[in-house]
Amino acid sequence: MNIGKPGRLRVFVLSGVILFGALFVAGKFGSRFFLSGGKSASSQMGMPVPVVRGIRKTVPLYKEYIGTTEAIRNVALQAMVTGYLKDQFVPDGSDVKKGMLIYRIDQRNYRAALDQAEAQVERDKASFEYARENQRRNSLMVVHGDISKDAFQQSTSMMHQAASTILADKAALDLARINMGYTEIRAPFSGRLSRSLVYTGTLINTGTQINTLVQLDPIYATFNPPEADLADILKNRVHGKMPATVRLSGNHSKTYNGNLSFIDNVIDRQTGTFTARVTVPNTDKTLIPGEWVHVRLHIGDRQNALMIPQTAVGSNQIGKFVLVVSKDNKVEIRFVVLGVMDGDLIEAVKGISDDDRIIVGNQQKIGPGMPVVPMEQPGKI
Repeated sequence: MNIGKPGRLRVFVLSGVILFGALFVAGKFGSRFFLSGGKSASSQMGMPVPVVRGIRKTVPLYKEYIGTTEAIRNVALQAMVTGYLKDQFVPDGSDVKKGMLIYRIDQRNYRAALDQAEAQVERDKASFEYARENQRRNSLMVVHGDISKDAFQQSTSMMHQAASTILADKAALDLARINMGYTEIRAPFSGRLSRSLVYTGTLINTGTQINTLVQLDPIYATFNPPEADLADILKNRVHGKMPATVRLSGNHSKTYNGNLSFIDNVIDRQTGTFTARVTVPNTDKTLIPGEWVHVRLHIGDRQNALMIPQTAVGSNQIGKFVLVVSKDNKVEIRFVVLGVMDGDLIEAVKGISDDDRIIVGNQQKIGPGMPVVPMEQPGKI
């Protein structure tokens, strides 16, 4: 072969270098390329995805309603006697205890009437003592004929009349004491006052409303469930107390726990609802009548429910679905029927079994049929 010419020699050397480089690259990467069919090994293995399995548990069932708070007792404080309002011992809007003195009406007239009634009782007691002794003497004298039977009968009649007078006097004394007691207006139960409608120095008459007292602890949360819920509520009420949680409307996180205490005996045909009440302890008195509240009523329990993370559930035009890992480690889509929620979990009524490996992460990067590497997440559900 003639290689004496410089141009041909350079071409020959350059071709050898290129061929040696190609063989080196092929030797280094060729096996991985051909094993994957033209793809890298990491692509063939699939993307790692976190997976969990559903759990079986008893889940509480709830019904939720909108209601309003309502005072158990709401009474108008009214005057029972006529007179000038003399004293107000408790400021408007105060919390009062049962029996606490709130208002006092001028007592002078009623004190005088009470003293007069007491004096009348004492006077008539003295008259009765004389009539009784006179009748006793006459009863001895009539035996010996010293007085007539008519005189004896008159003395006996006078004694009975005097006894009756004392009874009438005692009734008048009781009435005077009652009227005297009405001059003091006390709290019939523990609660909170509203604002006074009359003020000290005002002449008030019998029946004049002075203020309003409402009981705050406990308090009612009244709501109106639809007729369709009545059967479930009555069914579970026979098993005992039905717990309920009450929360103020708006961005209020505080909750109040109570029990269902009343179900009305009629259905309102205009609205298709009935009235129900939950009694709620309100020791800190942060609930007041007339507030809008959310009532969450515990109506029973769902036994052995299969619960899955809510984050695993997706949605499309067909319905709700969950991505799972098949036996050959590929993504499968399962359309599911969902049930009750419990915190971060939701019940899978249909579409998922206990052994399914449910994908809970990287759902946006995978699709049905793609190979994946399942990464079990123990204790994550």
